[in-house]
Amino acid sequence: MADPSPTPGIHHVTCVAGDPQANIDFWVETLGLRLVKRSINQDDPGTYHFFYADSEGTPGTSMTFFPWEDLSAGKVGSGQVSRTAFRVPPGSLDFWEDRFEEYGVEYDDRLERFGETVLPFSDPDGLPVELVETEIPDDDPTDPWTEFVPEEHAIRGFHSVTLWVADPIPTQELLETMGLEETGTEQTDADAGEERTRFAATGHVGKYVDVVPTIEGGRQGHGTVHHVAFQTPTDEDQDAMRAAVRKEGLNPTSQIDRHWFRSVYFREHAGILFELATNGPGYDSDEPLDALGERLVLPGEFEAQRDQIEANLTPIEIPTAER
Repeated sequence: MADPSPTPGIHHVTCVAGDPQANIDFWVETLGLRLVKRSINQDDPGTYHFFYADSEGTPGTSMTFFPWEDLSAGKVGSGQVSRTAFRVPPGSLDFWEDRFEEYGVEYDDRLERFGETVLPFSDPDGLPVELVETEIPDDDPTDPWTEFVPEEHAIRGFHSVTLWVADPIPTQELLETMGLEETGTEQTDADAGEERTRFAATGHVGKYVDVVPTIEGGRQGHGTVHHVAFQTPTDEDQDAMRAAVRKEGLNPTSQIDRHWFRSVYFREHAGILFELATNGPGYDSDEPLDALGERLVLPGEFEAQRDQIEANLTPIEIPTAER
């Protein structure tokens, strides 16, 4: 099989939350992302799966959550995605600091990283998130949603993820196999004795992955990342990338139909769960674009269990500007 086409970048990031209503209120109203899909965890249908993205659910913009209410708080550590960063247009961070003050969001001082200004903050579950001011190119594929946040300051998809690993070399070599290129190193924000190494994919959105060595212990729970998915736009791209990953000594799954994309999963060398996701058929394959997220979508065989599934889910209300 031919070498895989380089991944354009991050497809989505999936995280663990607690209270589903608090999660929706924060990601929709406070951060201004659109709920493009309201569904269930297809491996645990008693749990919601929320997808937040730009106005059209463009690949590279969707942050998704499993609100497992019974789990305890997690702790970010080695073998995890430690931070997820989103792009915002230049000059936006004053707006976002004012908004965070208004909504009571915990945030830290701005910092400079690889020549860009970064605003770190946390969601209601303590999930570490960042906004990064960066130029948005004229041909950018994202389409900002403006129900709560004006277009000139709106989030424009992913900027990067940061991976915490004990031994960075195998993870870095895997990223290069996936088509990302090393672009530079910097001392980390927390410890001047450690280096952050940046890798860049080929696309505009979600193009960066930073690798930071650490032996800090962690555990999964509320406020941690469950997995990060990378774009393999077509089935052929995914097949080739899956074969390349196997050659690296890893054990990718067979393709799994996730209804809005098709997925392959594997744990990279440090134990972080990676996904390869196709770009289609998309979130509008089963709902009109103007009605995304308005109803609970139960893919495939789950529709026949709707009454039982809905009875076990916590009722939620979607924020709207009118409310």
